[in-house]
Amino acid sequence: MENHREGSGGQPAHHHEGHGHPPATTHNAAHHHHSASEPAPGAPSETDPVCGMQVSRDSRFHAEHQGTVYHFCSERCEQRFQADPQRYLRPAPDAEQPPVPQGTIYTCPMHPEIRQDHPGNCPICGMTLEPVIPELNEAENPELVDFQRRFWWTLPLTVVVFILAMFGHRYGWMPASVQNWVELVLATPVVLWAGYPFFERCLQSFIHRSPNMWTLIGLGTGAAYVYSVIATVAPGLFPDTFAMHGRIGVYFEAAAVIISLTLLGQLLELKARSETSAAIKSLLGLAPKTARRINPDGSEADVPLAHVHVGDRLRVRPGEKVPTDGIVIEGSSSLDESMITGEPIPVTKRVGDRVIGATMNTAGSLIIESEKVGSQTVLSQIVQMVAQAQRSKAPMQRMADKVAGVFVIAVIAIAVLAFFAWGLFGPQPSWVYGLINAVAVLIIACPCALGLATPMSIMVASGKGATAGVLFRDAAAIENLRKVDTLIVDKTGTLTEGKPSFERSIGTNGFSDTDVLRQAASLDQGSEHPLAASIVAAARERGLSLERAEDFESSTGIGVRGTVAGHQLALGNTALMDSLGVSTAALAPSADELRGRGASVMYLAVDGALAGLLAVSDPIKATTVEALKQLQEDGICVVMATGDGAVTAKAVAQALGITEFHGEVKPADKLALVDRLQREGRVVAMAGDGINDAPALAKAHVGIAMGTGTDVAMNSAQLTLVKGDLRGIARARQLSEATMANMKQNLGFAFLYNALGVPLAAGVLYSATGLLLSPMIAALAMSLSSVSVVSNALRLRRAAI
Repeated sequence: MENHREGSGGQPAHHHEGHGHPPATTHNAAHHHHSASEPAPGAPSETDPVCGMQVSRDSRFHAEHQGTVYHFCSERCEQRFQADPQRYLRPAPDAEQPPVPQGTIYTCPMHPEIRQDHPGNCPICGMTLEPVIPELNEAENPELVDFQRRFWWTLPLTVVVFILAMFGHRYGWMPASVQNWVELVLATPVVLWAGYPFFERCLQSFIHRSPNMWTLIGLGTGAAYVYSVIATVAPGLFPDTFAMHGRIGVYFEAAAVIISLTLLGQLLELKARSETSAAIKSLLGLAPKTARRINPDGSEADVPLAHVHVGDRLRVRPGEKVPTDGIVIEGSSSLDESMITGEPIPVTKRVGDRVIGATMNTAGSLIIESEKVGSQTVLSQIVQMVAQAQRSKAPMQRMADKVAGVFVIAVIAIAVLAFFAWGLFGPQPSWVYGLINAVAVLIIACPCALGLATPMSIMVASGKGATAGVLFRDAAAIENLRKVDTLIVDKTGTLTEGKPSFERSIGTNGFSDTDVLRQAASLDQGSEHPLAASIVAAARERGLSLERAEDFESSTGIGVRGTVAGHQLALGNTALMDSLGVSTAALAPSADELRGRGASVMYLAVDGALAGLLAVSDPIKATTVEALKQLQEDGICVVMATGDGAVTAKAVAQALGITEFHGEVKPADKLALVDRLQREGRVVAMAGDGINDAPALAKAHVGIAMGTGTDVAMNSAQLTLVKGDLRGIARARQLSEATMANMKQNLGFAFLYNALGVPLAAGVLYSATGLLLSPMIAALAMSLSSVSVVSNALRLRRAAI
């Protein structure tokens, strides 16, 4: 008997702080009703500094700190406050900065290994750090606001400098020496104020010994500006060969235009990058803000979602969203779960069915009991998994990282070489040409495009998958899934519904059919396996009196043992009976007949002798046949491995057209099967939903967990199907293919751009064409290169899966 456990059944309730939620989500379940400390209408009240609830001044939970008495809704809040009062009494954040949730972690889109608890710039590449999980607020990116201000305030100065430099000497608008000073005055605010963030990042790159894009921009614009200042203030230091149009040539317009174009490129890139987190923001926006809580006295009140605790009874009215994960205890309705699972067809929910927070109640009224809150809800786990996947590095990125590691040094070397080559061997004014070409080389090179090539594709693909009910754990899973040629599938809960129903029991050796059911149900009360639940439910439906099981022991994958009313009981498959020396020959014909119909058969032994068998059937999912057909058309070999008997496995495999199958498989056997196929050179994916699947899920190249299964399985897998529908694997493969193609396009563009741009900027084509690349054109090309990479990645949002 496979030792599956349902996703939350029988597990103790844990409360964790959710990202962005007030600490109220950490209350102990014993304090989830606050009627004793909540203020009566009209009574004086205060705000609990820990969870934000309004509490009565008569609350018995209070503490004094620095002469002030604070009141709390529960003992848990009081204890948390006393442990660290300053955490809850910190002053309000600076009004100019948007508030961020406590515990927000910031990371770099290009270097996810950089993580810190405050905003800043990446010490490796200089990019502005972003929250791992975006905040759901209306405040604009502060860097975007700052760059917009710098760009628009200095753009008129840049335009004037550019016009003067291009046309002033032609039309004699002012003496040449005066024009140099005018350009200096106009360009200085652009370079020193608008370009300040770039020079700051350039300096940081030297401090951290991590040359990057800002190193090149800082050196390029700095060289052009400093040279021009010296040429204006002390023109006598330069020989006559530097003179152009009656003055020492200056390049204030190049420095100013480069700064303005770089700012423009950053604005476009920041706006485009913000769209890559749109999927997470839309998921965060799904959660309702309040819940309708039913108090112990029967009264109802709308409370903030952060004040909902495990065990609360909540009313969900027609047209409302389900506030949190729970179980239906009254009523029935159809829920639209498409926002979580990607499936458009509403799902009917009745008493005993589990519901997912943030799904939409379309028709009837429900009363649910909350089971998971805060960071433990399905929605929160989805957000966390998507954020984790978005910030992971794809194996393909390693090549780009190696290139980027030497890229900046190589570009600086090429710029220096170009400067001296033109200065020594170029036409007059040779050193001026050398300076301009060196600046163009520094400016056009863009390691940022190379670094963003794969992270942007991964971020968009992860969000796209989440909206379709497909959750990737990391970038490696996205990259590897398309290579899979063999898929191992568990039966219960993967090919089948995972909700087995009891068929019949057969007694032998003096035990009646009813005795067998009663004894097995008594033992199975301690098991969380779906098959066990169906046996216990059948016994209770028949009004059988169940006894307590002692010394209960679960043998993963084969069955359970224990003591009931002084008798040693064992319930499981043939492997368990063989290990106990119990012969099953007497019931073999009946067992084979039941297995031939696809039922799972368990034997019951009492005091070392066979007492009977029980048959439980688990219907095949309606979508399984279509899913297997899609996978086989994609050239994937499907292998079934189940803990059920060989006859049952054969019956199910034949019904589904699966040619390779294995029955009575233990967890170690599944692990060995994965290992054997991998040694044969196959790329193996494993799909399962139970604890017994976890080792194989972790061993496979890509582990695929059914979202309807256990947390252990989901934590062991690289891919989770929220709906538990195998068709999601085909969708995930399509997304994997599209993502890899997109990443290759981005990397190819970045490599090609730099391979052509750097030599062109160095002037290698001058002898053939007589043309040189202006540093201003180089700046425009550099800015647009990163924007084009991000824009190409955003096309994945329209991929058909």
